[in-house]
Amino acid sequence: MAKHRSIKMRKMLNITKAVSDETRVRALMMLEGGELCVCQIIEVLGLAPSTISKHMAILKQAELVESRKQGRWIYYKLAGEINKEIGTVITWLAVNLKGDKIVKNDRKKLKEILKLEKETICKKMYHR
Repeated sequence: MAKHRSIKMRKMLNITKAVSDETRVRALMMLEGGELCVCQIIEVLGLAPSTISKHMAILKQAELVESRKQGRWIYYKLAGEINKEIGTVITWLAVNLKGDKIVKNDRKKLKEILKLEKETICKKMYHR
């Protein structure tokens, strides 16, 4: 039966899978403020680089985020700016998580991390 899924159904299932995990939703909420280096996401969430990479790959597969590589660093941003459907999903998450303690705490941590030199944070990731 799964072989008969439409492209639209597969896309919807990828999106719902992606937003069914707290870590991925937290990453999406951080990206609401703009593009971030994967090192900054790792620093806020406090998880291993490999774990974050897996989560970001799922978000990318669902077309919720876009990535670009610059040197050895990977940057992520929300795909909602160019995709109306994805923008609707992000808006829905933001509205439903407004005032959430975890999201607020992540944004507070991110604000502090953004004050630091990105190079310092990224180098720290590889020397843990």
